[in-house]
Amino acid sequence: MLVTFPAASTIFTDPTEYDLSSTQYGALFLPQVVTAITASVLGASLGGRFGIKRVYLAGLVGGLLAMVLLILSQFLTTDEPVAYGLLLAATASLGAGFGLTVPALNTLTAAFHPGAVDSSVLVLNALLGLGTVLAPLFVVVFVGLGFWWGLPVTSAILLAILLAASLRLPLRAGAREAARESRASTGIPRRFWLYGAFAVLYGICETVNGNWAQLDMTDDLGASTTQASLALTAFWAMVTVGRVLFAAAQRWFPARWTYHLLPFLLAGAFLIIALLPKGDPGLGVLAFGLAGLGCSALLPLTISFGQKELIVMSAAAAGGVIAFYQLGYGIAAFGVGPLRDAGVELPTVYGLAAVVALGMGVLSFVVARRPPSRARQ
Repeated sequence: MLVTFPAASTIFTDPTEYDLSSTQYGALFLPQVVTAITASVLGASLGGRFGIKRVYLAGLVGGLLAMVLLILSQFLTTDEPVAYGLLLAATASLGAGFGLTVPALNTLTAAFHPGAVDSSVLVLNALLGLGTVLAPLFVVVFVGLGFWWGLPVTSAILLAILLAASLRLPLRAGAREAARESRASTGIPRRFWLYGAFAVLYGICETVNGNWAQLDMTDDLGASTTQASLALTAFWAMVTVGRVLFAAAQRWFPARWTYHLLPFLLAGAFLIIALLPKGDPGLGVLAFGLAGLGCSALLPLTISFGQKELIVMSAAAAGGVIAFYQLGYGIAAFGVGPLRDAGVELPTVYGLAAVVALGMGVLSFVVARRPPSRARQ
């Protein structure tokens, strides 16, 4: 759901389609960031009042509405202001859906598997990542068939099916847990802000890949649209594979070690991307795959560590982390656009992202300074 718009980045900037500038493309994600942050912050209190199931269902409705608006915009591309307005409304709805659904799912997963929070949250996010892997491939398929908007149509159908199936799920235990923790909350622990800072840095790093990889491939490496989609697919595929791999390896390779290692691996991947020679898109695909592995477990582990450590706000921890992640998402999604229009090339942006990843690596030793099970606040 969330990756639908980045997967179609080459469509939005195509002169024969929406013909958006880099700044307009980046600005598309501002409504998404605002609504995602708002929904993530309010999700815990809404779950305590109405139940997590209703919050989760409302999120699915938001995602479904976003896909409908995106489909409608395709038929109004000749009227640029109207089409762009529909795209902004779609990303706003998408952000609200994401901000309600993802924290609710993470909270439910942690509540249902209290003895294995880290691995269960990693597996959940790996499953969520399967859709991000498929989206760029669907774009290639549907572009080849002559109607790229088959992607949002497919997403809308799948969301409608998921919504109908979810109506039968009880999810009562998770709702009671959220309500109890919401009532017990007495304030925000100081260490939560460290988790928030880490999530902001992670959001910047992930989004530089997720939203700008295809344009880097086509504009700077001379790749075709198919090759660019393959690079984005490689990124999200390795995000998913990494989450499964590190969840399975926790018995031999503790989650804290993974948390410390991956930011430095990601920094190395960014440096490789920044230095890639022009005209060799194959290396670009491999480099973005490596970046995906570097990103893989960081956000799920930030959520699970926070839920276990910040006990007084456990129900709100996932939403808080997602809110800060979306803030980082917005910085990279919008901020890179004006930089490009000002003449800054994407390889330079990836070089700067390496510095951000190194900062995240240093911060990881502060966030995960001791086993979360022993942490207090």
